[in-house]
Amino acid sequence: MTLHSNEVGLQTARTLIEGGSKVTIEQPTVRVVPVREEDIPALIRLAREIWFEHYPAIITIEQIEYMLGQRYTPQIIAEQLDSERAWWDKLLVDGNFVAFTSYELGKTLDTMKLDKLYVHARMRGRGYGSLLIRHVESKALERGCTRLELQVNKHNRGAIEMYQRYGFTIARAAVFDIGGGFVMDDYVLSKGVRDRG
Repeated sequence: MTLHSNEVGLQTARTLIEGGSKVTIEQPTVRVVPVREEDIPALIRLAREIWFEHYPAIITIEQIEYMLGQRYTPQIIAEQLDSERAWWDKLLVDGNFVAFTSYELGKTLDTMKLDKLYVHARMRGRGYGSLLIRHVESKALERGCTRLELQVNKHNRGAIEMYQRYGFTIARAAVFDIGGGFVMDDYVLSKGVRDRG
């Protein structure tokens, strides 16, 4: 069996040759594009679905609702879209909104904070998280940043391991009071970024 791959933009065609038969398998078209104001309702629905699928084993339902209310309102997202310090991008697979990321300038001039990176559970394990990390790295470099930082819940082992595979290291542990009687018990992870060209 021989596998050939021909890249056309972000769409890939794979040709499988087995026993003299040739079969071409079309791979999905994957695009990362900026979130627009009209995308906000779909983004909020996707965030709720991901959070309620992933976080109940880590934090309470009450904290999930509280944090979604703090971070995913149309007004908050629209304000960030209009700012010059924060950006939201969505990942589309064959036109379907399946993942997103948000990043912002950090506390120091050389730092970009990867604030959010979420991939729908059905789409995990296909390299989309990696694609979004590389996307944010390139955006950081475009803005003169040489370091990425992020926060992740200490009990979110899968996410921690994924980030470590992509070169992030635990810089420190931190507890953040987010109001409402809730805290985020997190690790701060960081990674240097450089031009791959």
